Amino acid sequence: MNIKNVLKRTTALTLTTAFVIGGGFQTFAAENNSQDYNKSYGISHITRYDMLKIPGQQNSPQFKVPQFNASAIKNIASAKGYDKSGNLIDLDVWDSWPLQNADGTAANYHGYHIVFALAGDPKNSNDTSIYLFYQKVGDTSIDSWKNAGRVFKDSDKFVPNDLYLKYQTQEWSGSATLTKDGQVRLFYTDYSGSPEDGGTGAGNQIISTAQVNLSQPDAATLKVDGVSDHKSIFDGGDGTVYQNIQQFIDEGKWNSGDNHTLRDPHYVEDNGHKYLVFEANTGTSDGYQGDQSFNNKAYYGGSDVFFQNEKNNLLQSPKKQIASLANGALGIVELNDDFTVKSVMKPLIASNTVTDEIERANIFKMNNKWYLFTDSRGSKMTIDGIGDKDVYMLGFVADSLNGPFQPLNGTGLVLNMNLDPADLTFTYSHFAVPQAEGNNVVITSYMTNRGFYTDHQSTFAPSFLLNIQGSNTSVVPNSILEQGQLTVGDNNK
Repeated sequence: MNIKNVLKRTTALTLTTAFVIGGGFQTFAAENNSQDYNKSYGISHITRYDMLKIPGQQNSPQFKVPQFNASAIKNIASAKGYDKSGNLIDLDVWDSWPLQNADGTAANYHGYHIVFALAGDPKNSNDTSIYLFYQKVGDTSIDSWKNAGRVFKDSDKFVPNDLYLKYQTQEWSGSATLTKDGQVRLFYTDYSGSPEDGGTGAGNQIISTAQVNLSQPDAATLKVDGVSDHKSIFDGGDGTVYQNIQQFIDEGKWNSGDNHTLRDPHYVEDNGHKYLVFEANTGTSDGYQGDQSFNNKAYYGGSDVFFQNEKNNLLQSPKKQIASLANGALGIVELNDDFTVKSVMKPLIASNTVTDEIERANIFKMNNKWYLFTDSRGSKMTIDGIGDKDVYMLGFVADSLNGPFQPLNGTGLVLNMNLDPADLTFTYSHFAVPQAEGNNVVITSYMTNRGFYTDHQSTFAPSFLLNIQGSNTSVVPNSILEQGQLTVGDNNK
């Protein structure tokens, strides 16, 4: 069934409904006999009004990712693996995430910091697996990171009675938590690619989990001893709250211009309850994609005049088609104690008409406020003034985990990076790690895109500090740290 055929366009609204302008809830009475409507679906929105102000902000030092010294950048010396022929090679290492405590701070696992990262053969873009790196707490040098190897064996995907894992062709990003009983619990994205590699061919993404079993053969070594309780836990459901793979297939898959996302699960706890926040797309009950989106004032923000002018501009824009399909979201599910899904909840925030892709969901509580971050690329956006080289971390704040979320810094802009992708110091996948004390968080990322250099691989970028004060953030001047550094000491004030 084609979802486009079952979506109903609103032709007349006479009731006053709530919507989000700049992250705040306001009301608007739609005119009779108009296709325009105003429906927030009870969730927060990344509005066009806010996003159009970002190009005027982003060159401020407050938001710029620091410039790094290219001559000082090192590959991760321990990032070794094997190609298809069994040859030992240097690996690319890109998206990474630390083992965290329930509050988001970096966990101390028997004296070590642990980082999970995507890594693979620089000559094979389909080679994407999760590796485990570890470093003694207190060490910060890039050379002090050791590599425990791949988390999963190829055979780990053959779990009896699991509907999805057997089709896995790649492992994508996620998060990890140190449980109360001292176990390492990993959440990640199970990706199914081409049939030649054993996949489905539809690019299915399934939120999955496993317990990672570790041992210490000696005082200086961590070893992966396999995984247990490996299982798929969320496939998008029936498509009403989050777009599922069948809807993407019915739309025509990539040939339609659509981009299905269901990935990057981020674990968080609140008042004893367990949750996963993740990248997704909205479903049919909370603002699905399609041309009817152009008539929803909630997606625009600003005044009535702005709404009409911006809608007319968008309808004439060369980006009209991707704006029609843009329904990115940061979703949330509550988990049972066995890490299966207890309930599917409405998205925390959505980016209808703005972008189909808001990545690396990251959320934590600081000073009694909830901070929600996401990464996105200008090349996937539909906003005038935002260029293809622009890379962003956007951020939002709320009084509760369920929102409503207000944009940080007035627009949601937290970080901007706009180097050429071929630049050695190009960074992406920015991730905020809260600290045990103070108002600074450590920003990690990866540096150097795959395949541009023979002597440089994708690697941990130098970390740096971001200061958070209420609804405002700023990059801390002169705060560049070591590559991959997760924590800071007494200066974190």
